[in-house]
Amino acid sequence: TVEPDSMFDTQVKRIHEYKRQLLNILRVIGDYYKIKDNPGMTYTPRTVLFGGKAAPGYHRAKLIIKLVHSIGEVINKDKDVADRLKVAFLPNFRVSLAERMYPATDLSEQISTAGTEASGTGNMKFMLNGSVTVGTLDGANVEIREEVGEENFYLFGKTVDDLEKLWGHYDPVRIFAENSVINRILCSLRDSRFSPESPGLFQELYHSLTYGGDQYILLGDYDSYAAVQEKIGTQAAITGFYSY
Repeated sequence: TVEPDSMFDTQVKRIHEYKRQLLNILRVIGDYYKIKDNPGMTYTPRTVLFGGKAAPGYHRAKLIIKLVHSIGEVINKDKDVADRLKVAFLPNFRVSLAERMYPATDLSEQISTAGTEASGTGNMKFMLNGSVTVGTLDGANVEIREEVGEENFYLFGKTVDDLEKLWGHYDPVRIFAENSVINRILCSLRDSRFSPESPGLFQELYHSLTYGGDQYILLGDYDSYAAVQEKIGTQAAITGFYSY
């Protein structure tokens, strides 16, 4: 059960590491901890929705889906955040479900690593149905942003040029060690905070983002992503763009 007047923050697309559903759910964990630490803080209520299918043999993609479910089970039962944050993965994404999700969405998540998305059509469908976008300069996002105006597109993250300069120097282990917010989030994966009945279940995801090299620069873009999400929440509370 969700609050219909909350911001519907949606990411529906094929589950893949470069599309960075994992970055989205890491941000949700960060928001959860912020609310838990500061129960009286101002936080624009959000319902964070995921949807999409993974290739049958894509183990890590399926693990990301499991992580979304596991985090949802913790957050959705926590009375401290019950009226402000909910998480759901809608199963069997298909046309009939898309016909409901695209029009219902207030904020469209188009957050792939710059230079990885060939084009993208889901971002077009969200925009045509009236949602604003948070995204990187990647794929069709570039042209969409030009057409709809910067005020309807919340930009974050490193560009292709930024990533080329970073190539060979990127050190996610250092970010993990020095960034207290990221450290806490990743330690919750490593230490089974969201999978107490299956210890070590998300160890692979923790490793992929640290000693595994963080191929799609999730940690490198995390602060920028979290900052623009905070801006969106503040602006939505003032303008009410998420309320119909």
